[in-house]
Amino acid sequence: MASFTNQATLSYNGVSVNSNVVTGQMISPLSLTKTAVEDVYAPGDTVAYVISLVNDGSVSYDDLALTDDLGGYEIGTGTAYPLSYVEDSLRYFINGVPQSALAVTPGSPLVITGISVPAGGNAMLVYETEVTAAAPLTAGSCITNTATVSGDGLSTPLEASARICVQTGAELSIVKSLFPTTVTPNGQLCYSFSIQNYGNEAAGADAGITVSDLFDPILKNISVMLDGQPLSLGTDYSYDQSSGKFDTVAGGMTVPAATYAQTASTGDWVVTPGEVTLVVQGTV
Repeated sequence: MASFTNQATLSYNGVSVNSNVVTGQMISPLSLTKTAVEDVYAPGDTVAYVISLVNDGSVSYDDLALTDDLGGYEIGTGTAYPLSYVEDSLRYFINGVPQSALAVTPGSPLVITGISVPAGGNAMLVYETEVTAAAPLTAGSCITNTATVSGDGLSTPLEASARICVQTGAELSIVKSLFPTTVTPNGQLCYSFSIQNYGNEAAGADAGITVSDLFDPILKNISVMLDGQPLSLGTDYSYDQSSGKFDTVAGGMTVPAATYAQTASTGDWVVTPGEVTLVVQGTV
């Protein structure tokens, strides 16, 4: 809604007198809303957006243009874009009926032209975006994405935004290694387990983390360490020397959250996972 002001001037006998200032509102019958189909995101996710244009007036709007800023934000001397348009994903409807493709200028920002909204009707655009490496990942981070519609018949452009926030939680992976890779009977064998957390929250006791394995060949007289600290049989882990079955006690380890650093030149985020190392050593 745009406001306007107006003032008159009365002139007589070389004298000018100003009237009072009147204020009015320019109400557009066209409204714009933008909705994210998902309200959370993770690295590499696809996020769909719905653009809705409703025309309550008696005159159609034609050849409108929509610009989507894809959540762009300034960094250094440039702009980083946490979202990118998924090619050929745009769908266009008028009064619920699918229409032929609109002209799309992909890139950042995204530009869509040729949009029409009939009198007393509506138009809807649905398209997908992909989360880029410039999307913030620290807990509590969000992306605010703004669409702007402009064109003939609009005294001022229409704007609407949608906000999505990063998914919060732990994201664990495990890598197992063996040393040495060749061993003789009664030789020493060492298994190392690297547990990494790429998420933005630590995985603590409430996560109930366990590491289980069935050692073959069976290890005898094992010793177990977590990040260099010895663990106790029965308290921190269980082991059946007759079968080789090994299990850590649920919730007995905490894997810290990942840390994130942003590259100033590109805006890309670099993830350093939180990590703990479990080592099991014994005789074959």
